[in-house]
Amino acid sequence: MNGVDQNQNRIGVLGATSFVGDFLLDDLVDAKKSVVAFSRQPVESASSAVEWVQIPDNLSPVPLIQEIPFWVSLMPIWLLPQYYSLLQRSGIKRLVALSSTSRFTKIDSAYAKERALAQRLTDAEELILAWGQKNGIQIVLLQPTMIYANGRDKNVSSIAHFIQKFGFFPLFGSGCGLRQPVHGQDVAFACCAALEKSRLKNSYILSGGETLSYREMVQRIFLSLNKPVRLLSFPLWTFKAGVLAVNLLGKKMTAGIAERMNQDLVFDHTDAVRDLGFAPRKFEL
Repeated sequence: MNGVDQNQNRIGVLGATSFVGDFLLDDLVDAKKSVVAFSRQPVESASSAVEWVQIPDNLSPVPLIQEIPFWVSLMPIWLLPQYYSLLQRSGIKRLVALSSTSRFTKIDSAYAKERALAQRLTDAEELILAWGQKNGIQIVLLQPTMIYANGRDKNVSSIAHFIQKFGFFPLFGSGCGLRQPVHGQDVAFACCAALEKSRLKNSYILSGGETLSYREMVQRIFLSLNKPVRLLSFPLWTFKAGVLAVNLLGKKMTAGIAERMNQDLVFDHTDAVRDLGFAPRKFEL
């Protein structure tokens, strides 16, 4: 590792069973790291380089038998304080934690639940940075845009599932809002780089390598499924009724999600390119 003791090769991963975790574990194993992956469910590892540790449901102390100086957290960032004891017992030196650009995009939402999520992310980031500073632990926060991959994400895959089930997709207005979907493998790469590099900032935006409209993004999802593109556009005054109809069909959709279809959610990842070697791909399915 650059700037760290090369003998300290053990990496702890919280939230290892997430779809970003699939990519991250592979990358760490390929890099010859010794990985300790934590999960609430028992997992059998296909690789001798990954040691799985089950987290007790009652939050009793997690078994820990060796020092783990470097950690990646892929779990919801507000859950991290529950694991401070584990991290400090491990002799932690650096923590890379996944957050979200939702802390910026939803903070002024008209919907209380979305504002609450943004505030939850913001509060968690500030709390973790303060904890790291107090305990001499380097914290690197990664804030991705819409993550997709493997059919397990809640963004692109949700759209794909809707299209497969109903054969169409509803849009609010023109769907002109700009997006930068970021692939889960590119997020995993950034996590690895943040473990390796020295002289890093406290936080980095991770946006995708292509900017496209929400409408174009949905059109590409149709094409990837070999489905004819069928978009139903609802004007503002009828949209809430459209949302109600969609929900009656059995698929959850909120007006907040729909209204953002025409909002630009675009972020600059220049700092991540410079410091992490981040090179996100275009939107690929």
